Amino acid sequence: MDDGLESPPAAVVIIKGRRYDYFAGCSYLGLQEHPALAEAAVAAIRRYGLTTATARGGFGEHPLLRTLEETLATWYAVEEAVVLASGYLGNLVLLQALVEKDHHLFVDEAAHYSIWDAARSSGAPLTGFGHCDPADLARRMRRHLAPKQRPLLLSDGVFPITGALAPLADYATVLAAYEGAALAIDDAHAVGVIGPHGHGTAAYWQEQGPLAVPVFTAATLSKALGGYGGFLVGSRDWIGRVRERSAAYRGSSPPPLPAVAATIAALTLIRREPERRTRLLSNVARMRAGLRHLGWELPESPVPILCLPARPDFDPARVQTALLARGFAVGYIRQYSGAPPGGALRIAVFATHSPEQIDRLLAALAAEG
Repeated sequence: MDDGLESPPAAVVIIKGRRYDYFAGCSYLGLQEHPALAEAAVAAIRRYGLTTATARGGFGEHPLLRTLEETLATWYAVEEAVVLASGYLGNLVLLQALVEKDHHLFVDEAAHYSIWDAARSSGAPLTGFGHCDPADLARRMRRHLAPKQRPLLLSDGVFPITGALAPLADYATVLAAYEGAALAIDDAHAVGVIGPHGHGTAAYWQEQGPLAVPVFTAATLSKALGGYGGFLVGSRDWIGRVRERSAAYRGSSPPPLPAVAATIAALTLIRREPERRTRLLSNVARMRAGLRHLGWELPESPVPILCLPARPDFDPARVQTALLARGFAVGYIRQYSGAPPGGALRIAVFATHSPEQIDRLLAALAAEG
């Protein structure tokens, strides 16, 4: 579908003047349409203008940026946070701060473009491994890791099309056999959604037991968190290292100030309204149960991305067209990192979807799928 949204990315949207139940995109907590975010953005643009018109450092160290970083650090209960120009840039910034001469990078073959771009730009030795496959990771490490090299695994925490959850606990077990090993995760689709308090993939696995190797995370503010930009969190020493070593951080302009103000408002809402995430998880469970009833094999998972891949009796392109005619906007994904062969319907679930909306989509899929 070539026509974009003419309204906020909400549970109901306007496309070419028509209303649709919207099950696409990444507005998992339904914050992008919240009046508090719009009011914060308007107030910021009236007071400060659109951007700092300069990179961080000196006159680019805006008080709104510092407030957002302090808010993120408080939410995560860590010493510091750093806000970046975009989520896509997060993996590059992370690796510029983290990679040393003795690192060998191991990258999930289905990892997001931003991970592969950052890995290649690092100049470190690079080996791919089978998607979410700890056994293949172990084989590749035995085959390719030279003496005195340290393995650094790179992966999405939650994969954006399939909704697969990276098996960090299994990865950590494999990596623990090698001194100095670590994990680096792009958590764009996990932060705000999974793990205790919505703190993401590492927190999700750590709730079930400590991970045997360190985990470094890059994430985005533009999906569940309702704002814009990327961020990293951690100790004062780690964030200081990021600020000092990353040319991408120092040389890029920060996010627009209205978006920064809106993100601060979004984080305030998340902490004040934990029931928003509870509703999301309930909606995810309802959708997963309904799709399993229709014959789809789906794992139990809190991830709000549900993937229906092409198969001989299911043409996702045709079904998307039929659903649009019935008033449902659902993504058909054919060309994207990690997309299944033949494409797939990608169903995104929001906290703001009503049970009736979910049941209507399930009924339409039963009729058309």
